[in-house]
Amino acid sequence: MKKIKKLPIGVQDFAKIRQEDYLYIDKTEYIYKLITSTDYAFLSRPRRFGKSLLVSTLKYLFQGEKELFKGLYIYDKYDFPKYPVIHISFSGDMRSVEQLIKRVSQILRNNQDALEVNCIDEDNYSNCFEKLIRDTYEKYNQKVVILIDEYDKPIIDNIDQIEVAMENRNILRGLYSIIKDMDPYIKFAFLTGVTKFSKAGIFSGLNNLEDITLEPEFGNMLGIMQGELEEHFGELFRDNNVDLEEVREWYNGYNFLGDLVYNPFDLLLFVKKGFRFRSYWFSSGTPKFLVDIIDKGNFYIPEIAGLRVDETLLESFDIDNMRPEAILFQAGYLTLDRMIERPRGGYEFLLRMPNKEVRMALMDVLLDYIEGIRDDREELQDRLTEVINRGDIEALGKEIESLLTGIPYYNYIHNDMSRYEGYYASLLYAYLQSTGNVIIGEEVTSRGRADLTMITKDKIYIFEIKVDTKESPIKQIKERQYYKKYENQNKPIYLVGIKIGSKERNVVGFEWERMN
Repeated sequence: MKKIKKLPIGVQDFAKIRQEDYLYIDKTEYIYKLITSTDYAFLSRPRRFGKSLLVSTLKYLFQGEKELFKGLYIYDKYDFPKYPVIHISFSGDMRSVEQLIKRVSQILRNNQDALEVNCIDEDNYSNCFEKLIRDTYEKYNQKVVILIDEYDKPIIDNIDQIEVAMENRNILRGLYSIIKDMDPYIKFAFLTGVTKFSKAGIFSGLNNLEDITLEPEFGNMLGIMQGELEEHFGELFRDNNVDLEEVREWYNGYNFLGDLVYNPFDLLLFVKKGFRFRSYWFSSGTPKFLVDIIDKGNFYIPEIAGLRVDETLLESFDIDNMRPEAILFQAGYLTLDRMIERPRGGYEFLLRMPNKEVRMALMDVLLDYIEGIRDDREELQDRLTEVINRGDIEALGKEIESLLTGIPYYNYIHNDMSRYEGYYASLLYAYLQSTGNVIIGEEVTSRGRADLTMITKDKIYIFEIKVDTKESPIKQIKERQYYKKYENQNKPIYLVGIKIGSKERNVVGFEWERMN
């Protein structure tokens, strides 16, 4: 049985990983492309995707620590000249403006100590940062490298208190604007974060940054590709009878215009925890403000996957006008499905949820929003999954009736009657997604939009939901031929019609038909 190296869970220091023989997946080919193609770069990725390790790797590279890179792609392709490095990381809690200012001052002092330069005017962080760059250049007679990790954390951590977020944004804008004015003294500058703020929001003074977030040549720079997984974990998985396809379904699927990649945090925890399938990444820190933004934006839940958005929406985030689509994408709850060229130029992107982990876990969070906390939810989800997997449509109808019966009365009071159909579609969508199957909401066909389509390993279900109607929901499915696109998949297709009465607040009619 192959023995795997130590897993670098929570270890973000490149030197420690290399010196203590932790597992390291070589990404230096992309680093070499980066440092030889641009002087100012920005990269956005979801949390726990390896951004901090990338910044640490760049730090040791620019400090000339060549021996740490022995055996890696870049070792014999780069000369490793030594540059002074200013390293800024906004880790830790900054829930007030005062905490951010204190953190900025501490970061600048740490860099002054490391580089052996002084700043007398420590209270003025912008002046101090400018002096740090200039004095470091003069002391070492060498241009300076600036690496900024989690550049947006003081803002993102305060989305629930907008005034603090805005003040923190202004502080950071003033700090980052210094970089552009110091161009003659800077060799290379690199910023990472979860979000890409609009230039007006935070980068107004730093418009020379090259955004490589969705550049295909850097699409695989972070995350683990299928080939890398099989090289480093394949034998271990086979020895332990781990189904590689199931691992792919659970944790793969992120697309940054390169190959599909795995979230590294998920894979490392999956191995450490004895190959148990769990929502490791999602459970490590889901921002609750997502639900608030979805609520305020009157966001229709079944549209959450299958969104078609303009490229400019994905490339910016603005706390003055927060769009659920942008937040869900940049935070990693949605990913790219495909890029579509527009007839008049430019591109649109079709979005989807990346994998089974996100589909199931995100729906649990949204169900708390849709129907409130429910003690019997897990039991209901298990039963729903069982009847779907065995194709017992009559039992499925009873389970749908059960889940509607358990909705608290006050949820109906606070929902506009005119939105009932959307409310029920959202509720059913979230429950079906939480079973781990692929659910498509508002699927566009040549004849209209199907409410919900569910694709399992061996079945296809097409749902139509109607509120307060005498018409047959299945009749609409058949008349508009929502099933046509699936006829060549050699799977049984079930048409499911659900009638709901607003007075009864439950199912008043359930019908189904098998097409083949």
